[in-house]
This record gives sequence, structure tokens and C-alpha cells, in this order.
Amino acid sequence: MSNEKMARLVEVAKMYYVQDFSQAEIAKELGVSRPTVSRLLLQAKQDGIVHVTINDPTEDIQELANQLRDRYQLKHCVVTSSHSNEERVIKEKLGEASADYLYSIVKTGDTIGITWGTTLYELSKRLYPKNVKDVTIVQLNGGVSYSELNTHASEILNGLAAAFHTTPHFLPVPAVVDHTVVKQAIVADRHIRKVLELGIQANIAIYTVGEPGDHSTLMRAGYFLDEDIETLKRNRTVGDICSRFIDGQGHLSNQSLNERTIGIELPHLTKKEYSILVAGGNKKTDGMMGALKGGYANVLITDQYTAKALLEKG
Repeated sequence: MSNEKMARLVEVAKMYYVQDFSQAEIAKELGVSRPTVSRLLLQAKQDGIVHVTINDPTEDIQELANQLRDRYQLKHCVVTSSHSNEERVIKEKLGEASADYLYSIVKTGDTIGITWGTTLYELSKRLYPKNVKDVTIVQLNGGVSYSELNTHASEILNGLAAAFHTTPHFLPVPAVVDHTVVKQAIVADRHIRKVLELGIQANIAIYTVGEPGDHSTLMRAGYFLDEDIETLKRNRTVGDICSRFIDGQGHLSNQSLNERTIGIELPHLTKKEYSILVAGGNKKTDGMMGALKGGYANVLITDQYTAKALLEKG
């Protein structure tokens, strides 16, 4: 091919693909017919001057979901596409995806147990009402009374209850207490015991992963003793599930603290029809790995950035 003909092919290709000229506009600009422009564009593809690549984000996230599902033997995995790795954006996307998933699986007679936190608050805000009956909503773990920290526990349970036309069962106790005897006295109350039993009986559990270390909501609330903090650090804690702290393999990282924690215990999560982990972001990756390796989730809902990180680390 002569240099002159090559230059003409490149010129036409740039006008069409880069400068966004129509074929008619190119024909007028160059003084040729429109069929000639069409023929030149086709030749530019055939000669390798133009390469057309279609990036299908849906295909990419589905492949990530399939890989995670297979690696961790999950029932379902949902990977949501996010235009940003910013924490706020990811939580909003996770809220949309988890609300859609929960809506799709809930049926008459289900019992849904849920924890608290900003990610699940995004779920509750985006959940559409569904025509089901006799659904029970229950709080899976105790809460935080520290006034500067809003876990959105009441908004989350009320949001789910409104969507499924029922009344929520709150667990109005601290997530962690100072002594086991205090916990024993609390859980002996018949009203508290009833809520805890509902959490165990729930066929659907929805929870997220709390951040480790100083970023932990419970640590910021001042619920831990000095020895608790030392043990958590020594045992390389990666996060918490339902206020129960785990290491990278999903094992409890502080047995003493676990014995003073009020709420569902981790082995119960492994027996749910749907045990749904909703989490994403760089700070949550290690905690999510621990939860998955521990076998506590059979459904994972995350974003594509975190999905890639989980596959690379795992």
C-alpha cells in the first residue's frame, strides 16, 4: 500500500472514530462519495489501522461473581458495578444490589435477621415493598448507645418491617458488656431470650463486616477493656461479624470478649438458608476474607473493586 493511500485511510478513520464526523460529513469534507467513505473505513479495519474493542462491564462483573462463587462455594454471588472506589459510592451501590437481592428471595413466612451499620442502612432505604405475609424481622446483635455513633439500627429494622408489612423485633441491649455475669442476667430475661431465639431460627441473615482496630465502631464506643484491645491486636483481628471478632481464617480472635457479647453466635450463621454478607471497600477486604474462609456466608454481595481484591488475595 502506498504512503498516500495509507495516509488517506488514517485521515478518514480519525475523522470518523476520533473527531466524531458522520460519513456524510467526511464525504463532503474530502470531496468523495459516501460509499467511498464507507469502503475506506472498512478497509481501515481490515488493514489493522482501526481496532474496535467493546468493554462490557456486565460481562466483567458476572465473571468476577462466578469466580468468587466457585472459590468460596457460595450459593449466590452478586458483584455490583461502581464508577468510583469511594466508600460512600460503594455503600450506595451495595445498598441497591442487596435491596434487590433481598426483595427477590423473601417469601411469605420468612424470618429475616439483620445487623446494623451504614452499609445495611443503604439497603433499608432502597427496599421496595413486597406483597408477602407473616414475615418476621429481628435484630441479630446488641447495639451501641454511644451518642456520637449512629449505627442506624432502628431505621434499618423499621425499613425492613415497612417493606414486608410487619413489626420488627429489636434487641435493646448493649452489644458487649463488661462481665459474663451481666450477660447471663440479660439473656435470662424472657423477652430478650425470645428475640435471641428468633435470630437463631431466622432462615435469612443479613450482615456486614466491621472494621478492625481503632476504626471499629465498638472500640470507638468504649466497650472494650484494655486487655480486650491487646488480645485483638495480638491475634491479628481483621474485623467483626455481628460484633464477634475474627482473624484472617475466620476463627474467634478473643474468646473472653466473645463470652461477653450479646447476639447471634457465628456457628448459627453457617446453618441459614441464606447467610448474606454485604460489604465492600479496601478497609473491609481482610475481614471479608476471614468471613468467607470461616464459611459464615453462603451469599456474597460486593463491588467489583473489592471482588478483584478478594480474588487476588485468596
